[in-house]
Amino acid sequence: MERQPCVYILARSSHGTLYTGVTSNLVQRIYQHREGTFDGFTKDYAIKRLVWFEQHATMDAAILREKRIKRWLRAWKYELVGAMNPTWRDLAEDFGFAPLVPGRGKADPGSSPG
Repeated sequence: MERQPCVYILARSSHGTLYTGVTSNLVQRIYQHREGTFDGFTKDYAIKRLVWFEQHATMDAAILREKRIKRWLRAWKYELVGAMNPTWRDLAEDFGFAPLVPGRGKADPGSSPG
């Protein structure tokens, strides 16, 4: 995936704790979340499963969408994820990331995309 502004949602598990973020490089950001390279909510709560993302033409548009989604009720976010990803599978695997080990929120060895 080329660098492109994206809004994304990570989940701890199916219908679990959610995190909404924005980035210009989704693959790099997934790697950072999985490796815990920066402190914060996703590292503290081991939120690493990419369950939804949306590409935007500009970073301004992506930031606006992220801010709107962050104000939504949890149920609305669940509906958004379910419309794109009904089984809540880890979409990071589509970018070459190894499956997460169930229950630990950690990736299998070699979790960076190949």
